[in-house]
Amino acid sequence: MSAAFHANTTAQPARRGSAGGPVRWVALLLLCGAYLQGGLVKLFDFGGAVGEMQHFGLNPAPLMAGLVIVLELGASALILSGRLRWLGALVLAVFTAAATFMANRYWEATGQERFMLMNGFFEHWGLVGGFLLVAWTDWRERGAQ
Repeated sequence: MSAAFHANTTAQPARRGSAGGPVRWVALLLLCGAYLQGGLVKLFDFGGAVGEMQHFGLNPAPLMAGLVIVLELGASALILSGRLRWLGALVLAVFTAAATFMANRYWEATGQERFMLMNGFFEHWGLVGGFLLVAWTDWRERGAQ
C-alpha cells in the first residue's frame, strides 16, 4: 500500500468522529448524566444543596451551591452541544477530581463505609479519565479541521 493511501484511510475515522452522531452524543449524555441530575436536583432543592455545601464545609454555602449548579449544568451543556466541548470536559474533570478528594476520603473511614468510599473514589477517577479523553479528542479534532 502506498503511504498516501495509508494516510488517507487513517485520517478518515477522525473526520467521521468529529461529525458526531447519535451514538457519540448518547455516550456523552451518559458521561454527563450524574452532573445533569445533580445540577437539577440542587436547582429544584436549593435548601438541600446549601445543606450539602455546609456538610462539606464550603462557605458561603448558598453561593457555593449556586456555583456548583451553574458548573454542573453549564459544563454539561458545553459538552453536549459541542460548543467548547473541550472546555466543558476539562471543567468537569477538575471539578470531579476536587470533589473526589472532598467527598470520598476513604482513608479516614473503616469497615463498610471505607469500602463504599473507596469504590466511589476510584469510580470518580474513571469519570475524570473520561472527561480528559473527551477534551483531548475534541482538541485534536478541532486542530485537524
